Amino acid sequence: MRIAVTGASGYLGSRICQRLAGVGRVVRLGRSAPAERFTLAGGADAGIFRDNSVTALVHCAWDFSLHTRADLVARNVRGSIRLMEQARAEGAQTIVFISTISAFPGCRSDYGRAKLAVEDAAHRLGALVVRPGLVFGDQPGGVVGALNTMVRRLPVVPLIGNGRQVLYPAHEDDVAALIRRLVVRPALAAPGEPVIAAHERGWTLRQVLLELAARQRRRVAVVPVPWRSVWLPLKAAEVVGLRVPFRSDSVVSVLNQDPSPDFAPTRSVGVPFRDFARSTTSGESFHVR
Repeated sequence: MRIAVTGASGYLGSRICQRLAGVGRVVRLGRSAPAERFTLAGGADAGIFRDNSVTALVHCAWDFSLHTRADLVARNVRGSIRLMEQARAEGAQTIVFISTISAFPGCRSDYGRAKLAVEDAAHRLGALVVRPGLVFGDQPGGVVGALNTMVRRLPVVPLIGNGRQVLYPAHEDDVAALIRRLVVRPALAAPGEPVIAAHERGWTLRQVLLELAARQRRRVAVVPVPWRSVWLPLKAAEVVGLRVPFRSDSVVSVLNQDPSPDFAPTRSVGVPFRDFARSTTSGESFHVR
C-alpha cells in the first residue's frame, strides 16, 4: 500500500506515520522536504496522489494558529475539503479524516464546529471519520502537553469551571493502531458513523490534572476558577498576536464535551484502548481517589 499522510510532522501525525510504516510506503504531505509539498492554504500539486500511486489518505493536518471563524473556514475547512476531493478524484480508495471528540451536534467551540463541517464533506465523499479523545502519551503534545506543563510548573493549578467536565483519554499508540486498522480494513467502519478513538471510561478534568501530577510525583492544589477568567486573558493575548500555551478555544472545548459519545463503531473496529490510569510505560499505575 501507499498511504499519504498530512500533518506528518505533528504530534499525532508522526505517531500515525510510525504505525503505518509497517503497512506500506508512507507518503508524507507537508510544507518542507522530505515531504511532498502541501499546505491547507495552497493545497497539493495536481496529480500528487495519482503520480505516487496513493491508495489511502489519512488527513491529520490542521492549522492551530488561526483564531477567527472566518480564517478557520477559509483555510482549515475549505482546504481539507479540497484535499479530500482531489484525493478521491485521483484514485485514493480510502480516506480517513482525523476529527475530534469535540465535534458533535451542538458543540460550542470553533474547533469542534470547523471539524464538524469537514466531517459533513467527508461523509459525502465516502470517507471515514475518526474522533480522537484527549490524546496522551509519554511525551504528550496538544492539550495534555499544556496541562502537563502547567502541573509541573505551578503549585496551585487553576481548574476551569467546576472540574466535573468528563473527558475521554486516548493513548497515542492506540489512536494510531485504530487508524492503521481502518486503512487496512476500511469496511470495519461505516461511512457516516464517526469512530471515537478513546477509552470508554471518562475522567473529569480534576481527575486528569491530579493524575498528571501523580505521574510526576508532585502534590498540587487544584482551585476552581470561573472559565471566563481563564478564557479572556488568552483571547486578548491571541488578538494582539502573542503566543499562548493554551488556546482560548480549547477552554471552550474542555467546558463543552459530548455528553454521550457513541462507542459502538469503536467496538466494531476492534482496537482496544488502554485506561488512562494504567498506561505508564514503567508499569506503575497511579489512581485518583
